[in-house]
Amino acid sequence: MTIVEFEIDPHSKVPAYLQLAGRIRDAITAGEYGPRQAIPSLTRLQQETQLAMGTIQRAIQILEDEGLVYTVPGRGTFVSPPA
Repeated sequence: MTIVEFEIDPHSKVPAYLQLAGRIRDAITAGEYGPRQAIPSLTRLQQETQLAMGTIQRAIQILEDEGLVYTVPGRGTFVSPPA
């Protein structure tokens, strides 16, 4: 399993959910997570970033809306295959 650090700057003017979405997006586009590979769970992201669960869910929703990831209930969130 790939381990990627998702650091969030609490002093940034950019909202935390946008920072997290950007960090995950960057990791996907850099190839750190490949197609159909799971990204860290919401719980793990919460532990790593100390963000509220709602903030993490909002970041993941942005990535889903962009088509970068998809969520399988009870299984996790995965990188979307190329279109």
